[in-house]
Amino acid sequence: MENTIKVLRAVKGLTQEQLADDLGVTRQTIHAVESGKYNPSIDLAFKLARYFDTSIEAIFHYEA
Repeated sequence: MENTIKVLRAVKGLTQEQLADDLGVTRQTIHAVESGKYNPSIDLAFKLARYFDTSIEAIFHYEA
């Protein structure tokens, strides 16, 4: 699953650590999600969407 978290984070000038702290997860979690090695829980997906004021579908792109 591809995502736009790295781009959204860069637009806000945030490091992975800053985003992780704001969302209550580890930097490693943010790195794993950004790199596509980990699919976030629905809870984290909603937190990311709210944080970046967008929809889950605008962040995550599923390709079968």
